[in-house]
Order: sequence, then C-alpha cells, then structure tokens
Amino acid sequence: MRRLLLALPFALLPLSASHAQQHEHNEHASLGAHAHGMAQLNVALDGSVLELELESPANNLVGFEHAANSPADRARIASARSQLEQPQALFGLATGGCSLSTQELQSPLFEPEDHEEHEEHEHAGEHSEIHAHYRFACTQADAVQQLDLSELFKRFPATLKIQVQLLGPNGQQGAELTPDNPRLPF
Repeated sequence: MRRLLLALPFALLPLSASHAQQHEHNEHASLGAHAHGMAQLNVALDGSVLELELESPANNLVGFEHAANSPADRARIASARSQLEQPQALFGLATGGCSLSTQELQSPLFEPEDHEEHEEHEHAGEHSEIHAHYRFACTQADAVQQLDLSELFKRFPATLKIQVQLLGPNGQQGAELTPDNPRLPF
C-alpha cells in the first residue's frame, strides 16, 4: 500500500499537466513547490486500507517556519501537532468504520531543539515543512464516500488551497480544495 501511495503522484502526473495547461500558474504553485497557503494531500483507498499523506509548509499549520524561539512558539507547535494527531476529525472520516492503525508526523519543528542546527537552517534559507502520514483500517470502506477537509481549513486558516491526488475505487482523480470547496467525493 505504501508503494501505491508513493506512486500516486506519478500516476496523476498527466492529470496535473493538463490542469496546469488550463490554469495559469507560476512555479511556486506547481506540485512539489513550497508555497505558503498551499498544501498537498495524497489519498489511496485500496480494499479496506485508507492512506493519507499531507505535506504542508509549516507556516500554514503553525504560523512560522523557524525553530521555536519562545514559549508561545512551542505552544503553537504543540497545538498543531495535537490537532494533526486527530486525523478522523481533520479529514471528515466519521463513516466507514475507519480506525487509525498507524500515524507518522515529521517536521524539523517537532524535533528537540538544537541551536547549532537551527542557526544552520536559518542561514541556508530553507523552508520547514510538516509531513503527516496516516493509515486507517476501514471495516466498511465502501461507506467512505468523500473527504471533507472543512475542519482542517477551520483549524489551520493559513491553509488556503490543498492539491489532492486521489486513487480510489472509481479510479484516479485530482482536485484543488479550498475553504469554500472543502469536499472531494471518492
């Protein structure tokens, strides 16, 4: 299943290329680029297994990309992490009997502080990202009819658009979800 999820961006490459031809965009809005306000979500539903992989600039989820410099920064990071640890609510997965079987959250912001690495990071001009990978076991996978990202947009208002690539029972599709259009049917 993990290979399926990792192959999803390549399977949908023709779709994203045609989408790019239809809509004017700059290189920062293309898939794989780091753009504040934009995030990417890969979704694969294979049998009873549902996998979600969210990639977002840290700025969208915590409001900054630097290492925590204050107790307020550390509290914002802890709050974002706590919310990311509730994927059923973030992705509207109330149906299908889906229970979280594995979860992995990765970001330099989640690591213990190392001031030397922090200085190197700031000087290199890199951007911090947050990667969240979830795997669910669904007892009634056919009841999973849509993703609803309303709650994700509500909890992380700096996230303005999410490029979704979905591989499900009805084939593959791509979509751009926004706070005004937060749902994607399977």
